[in-house]
Amino acid sequence: MTLFLATLLVVSVDGLDQRYLETADQLGLKIPNLRKLMREGEFSRGVIGVVPTVTWPSHTTLITGATAEEHGILSNRRPADEGGDYYWDVNLLKRPTLLDAAAKQGKKAAVITWPVTVNAPAAYNLPEYFKKRRGGAMDTPSICSKAKPAGLCEQIAARFPSFRQEWMDDRTRTLAVRYFLEQKADIVLVHLVDLDSEAHETGPFSIESNALLEYTDELIGTMLTALPKGGRVVVVSDHGFEAAKTEVHLRTEAPKGARPMGGVVVAEDAEAEAWLRKAKGEAKYGIGREITAEEVRRLSPRLAGAKVVFECAEGVWFGFGNVKLLNQPREIGNHGHWPTRYRAVYLAWGKGLRAQRTPEIPMQQIYEKLSVLSGLSSTIETK
Repeated sequence: MTLFLATLLVVSVDGLDQRYLETADQLGLKIPNLRKLMREGEFSRGVIGVVPTVTWPSHTTLITGATAEEHGILSNRRPADEGGDYYWDVNLLKRPTLLDAAAKQGKKAAVITWPVTVNAPAAYNLPEYFKKRRGGAMDTPSICSKAKPAGLCEQIAARFPSFRQEWMDDRTRTLAVRYFLEQKADIVLVHLVDLDSEAHETGPFSIESNALLEYTDELIGTMLTALPKGGRVVVVSDHGFEAAKTEVHLRTEAPKGARPMGGVVVAEDAEAEAWLRKAKGEAKYGIGREITAEEVRRLSPRLAGAKVVFECAEGVWFGFGNVKLLNQPREIGNHGHWPTRYRAVYLAWGKGLRAQRTPEIPMQQIYEKLSVLSGLSSTIETK
């Protein structure tokens, strides 16, 4: 067992469902760089996410190895009684991250719009922080206001003048990757967001989403060209995606104890349980599989006290309002479903890694893989 110390680049492609890669031929996807990594690297058969399968908890699991209950990032936004803002700052974390481990070992880490990284212990930090959004883009001035060290955005713009644009999108995130690799960062974490935004608007596996993934592949190719010799690349994602044809607002007819949560509905008392079981027999309510009590305890301990938990049926999204029962979906594509409904991605390529298809894994295991590949923990097997 020998460890080769090398740069580790972790590319999170938000919303990259495993099916994009598994069925790339059927979809006709032109993704030569991802295909190269799949062919020559370690490619998992899928990643089972954590509850809820949304961006901020999932990204925190990737760099802590903990569930949402354990690391404390329970959704994208904080509860209403805490103000309802995003979980911006690392002081909200209950577990240390890969960045803490890197700092303790004197490694130089760089971060680009990774959730929950304001004030993270990174040598270079462009945290996910925004006052305005435009699709997957975030306003660059807000990010630069929280950037560390001071003047970081100006330094990147001096090297890449087009970095100065108002919106930080996946193109300018890639410029930042190139800059940090030139600065010889040991670990670079980058969160690419544009695919997720497109899939919400036009649906997963749409012509537009497929084209956006092909553009993402071009950006990944640019990163590979900039990667130092002997470096490693890990491509991950935070969740899969499902198409939504109907938005069902169960609160219109269900008792108060029935709590719709997007991809699932929870019965908090016996009355709600009885109503949901009866409603399951009527297609208009869009109630799908009953999730077993064991599965609920294992994947979402917070819901273990529920009387019953149901997934939504295919093509259905449970709305949160109290409007008419059946509606056109606000977004054509969605995530936040039960983790076994779809799979996220883990793909690793570079020095010390051999071509292999590896078993499906829970998202919590990715943290240790990143720790090993970055040289922060035990050794890896070489080619």
